[in-house]
Amino acid sequence: MTDTPLERIRNFSIIAHIDHGKSTLADRLIQFTGGLTAREMTAQVLDSMELEKERGITIKAQTVRLSYTAKDGLIYELNLMDTPGHVDFAYEVSRSLAACEGSLLVVDASQGVEAQTLANVYQAIDANHEIVPILNKIDLPAAEVDRVKQQIEDVIGLDTSDAVEISAKTGLNIEGVLEALVKRLPAPKGDAEAPLKALLVDSWYDQYLGVVILVRIKDGRMKRGQRIRMMSSGAVHAIEQVGVFTPKMIPTDDLGPGEIGFITAAIKTVADCNVGDTITDDRIPATEALPGFKPSIPVVWCGLYPIDADDFEKLRDSLGKLRLNDASFHYEPETSAALGFGFRCGFLGLLHLEIIQERLTREFDLELIATAPSVVYHIFKTNGEMQELHNPVDMPDGSVVDHIEEPWIKATIMVPDDYLGSVLQLCTERRGQQVDLTYVGNRAMAVYRIPLNEVVFDFYDRLKSVSRGYASFDYAMDGYAESDLVRISILVNGDLVDALSFIAHRAAAENRGRQICARLKDLIPKQLFKIAIQAAIGSRVVARETISALSKDVTAKCYGGDISRKRKLLEKQKEGKKRMRQFGKVEIPQSAFLAALKMDA
Repeated sequence: MTDTPLERIRNFSIIAHIDHGKSTLADRLIQFTGGLTAREMTAQVLDSMELEKERGITIKAQTVRLSYTAKDGLIYELNLMDTPGHVDFAYEVSRSLAACEGSLLVVDASQGVEAQTLANVYQAIDANHEIVPILNKIDLPAAEVDRVKQQIEDVIGLDTSDAVEISAKTGLNIEGVLEALVKRLPAPKGDAEAPLKALLVDSWYDQYLGVVILVRIKDGRMKRGQRIRMMSSGAVHAIEQVGVFTPKMIPTDDLGPGEIGFITAAIKTVADCNVGDTITDDRIPATEALPGFKPSIPVVWCGLYPIDADDFEKLRDSLGKLRLNDASFHYEPETSAALGFGFRCGFLGLLHLEIIQERLTREFDLELIATAPSVVYHIFKTNGEMQELHNPVDMPDGSVVDHIEEPWIKATIMVPDDYLGSVLQLCTERRGQQVDLTYVGNRAMAVYRIPLNEVVFDFYDRLKSVSRGYASFDYAMDGYAESDLVRISILVNGDLVDALSFIAHRAAAENRGRQICARLKDLIPKQLFKIAIQAAIGSRVVARETISALSKDVTAKCYGGDISRKRKLLEKQKEGKKRMRQFGKVEIPQSAFLAALKMDA
């Protein structure tokens, strides 16, 4: 049982743009407060996933409890949540913020305010957080502390007169951060005697413990042996283990109001755990649930199919376990003529898609094929019905379609003045409409409305390329608008390859069709017969490439002698090739699917 009174608990998250030093600051705080010994410390210790270490990014928000003796001699309990910076993981950030009362806003003193800094600050303000500005990397030669402080005041409107100046890498002024935490952030509120109310912040699957649940206690207490009820599903479980992360899993007797910790309760069914659910006592339940989180809406969909059809059940099981760990990921079963049985999966962006695919391969040992990423279109039929279209293959016949609406986003791009021209040109090429253009010092902030379809493939890569890596990008959904869209079907040897069908704007459709045909010509290996690759809009073929037949020298054995013998062999070969062309199924290698869909840089 914890002896820390409520007024000496601080729950906070670290928010920032990508690479501004969130995880490094978390490392220093853990080190300074003695959460881990020097031998146990590793760089980015909270980024425990192999993928996170490899890519140098945070994917999952992680929690750790620290104990800090302040300068006034009082011992404080600090619950820290390290959050991701990428726009694709914004849902992780919003969940972490709901479990805390305050935030540390980390800004790189050499780069200043970036797009994601703004997005995360607005999320923290929406969650009614007290925000402490932290200027990181002040030891760099390029650091401009005063300019960045002014920029934070101008762009965000936060007072920076008492901003904490640190270097998370060298550990400079880490104590200043801890003092600011205990002095400036509010303590949580809660009543230990009231019926139990706990917020289910996160959950994941452990092969030994079953489902592990991360909770934030609002009222009441949680202890071992207690019977708890999930308020949304009504499922009842008995708690087996209660504990906290230091960041090691440490069992405790109980958890009280304001505390963040984990519980296990031999939960076998993944469906019982809904992120944002309220957990209460089964005997004395709370009367009303906590507000929870608004559900995430996937913006990009793609099909995932096992290479080996026997792995379908394993894929279903694996997706269930991943969904438990990542509530922003959605899936539903589907079938494809070319690829067999699989799942249509929804993601918050292309990086999210890539990470989920990698995790399925690494953590569950699955080999998968992914189809072309697509966004959700609204098809309005002539009979007045509206249909949501997740898969281009399901697009109804043009005769019954009145009009199609596509999703648009509001993109905020921050870029140094020197690269502004190229960035504006890129946005215009992608059918963008300029909403606003403002300057803060020598950095421009451009706000554009862009169709999401134009962003999902490679917009981010192109943006980094034209700005030499200096531009930062964040977006929010901005409704639907009518557009002139068509479906492009890819046919190989006369057969429709549904996995390669996609939807594009009519003006760019022919060009995209030509690009894909040309690319497939290089990707599909030659057969013993000619292969036609075609792109069609409805019944009209707009592009065609032909892969020539693999020629085998059937006359190699005939040296000298009568010419008619050679002619007879060649005629026989011609007949055989004709037959093969009729019956021959063309094998398309898996690598061809994604390679064909990558646009030209």
